[in-house]
Amino acid sequence: MSAPAVVLIGPPGAGKTTVGRIVAERLGVDYRDTDSDIERAAGKPIPEIFIDEGEPHFRALEREAVRTALAEHTGVLSLGGGAIMDEGTRAALAGAPVVFLEVALADAVKRVGLDAPRPLLIGNPRARWRELMDQRRPLYTEAARATVPTDGRTPEEVADAVLEALQLRQA
Repeated sequence: MSAPAVVLIGPPGAGKTTVGRIVAERLGVDYRDTDSDIERAAGKPIPEIFIDEGEPHFRALEREAVRTALAEHTGVLSLGGGAIMDEGTRAALAGAPVVFLEVALADAVKRVGLDAPRPLLIGNPRARWRELMDQRRPLYTEAARATVPTDGRTPEEVADAVLEALQLRQA
């Protein structure tokens, strides 16, 4: 069975997509994002899935997308911010080269803006982001082989730290 070279986890605004693309390029492998897989399979953006079918339906799609990607993809893989909430997903990540990209609220706001269409941040986005992180941080930490802080770093510096944390050589 194949496995990804790197799996990136973390909240919205951590830089999973940007850093993931850089790490993939440096390793000479493909990049894949499970959120993109879900949108392609559903034929619509994630916020619309939440609105039309609800969060439980989205989480079922996400669980399947993550399992498929973990089984098929050998490059760099980014998971959606909430994928870690699923116990089966956490079990599937056991032993994988998982890196938690940690980000402070202030940096996340700068990167994604809390007015972006993110279903779980509706209402008071800053308060909701803090609540989500209180729930998710222990799970991110538990699933990760390494934690890389992103605050005050360029995406290139974060990519360097990811490669160093996993002791991977660049292509």
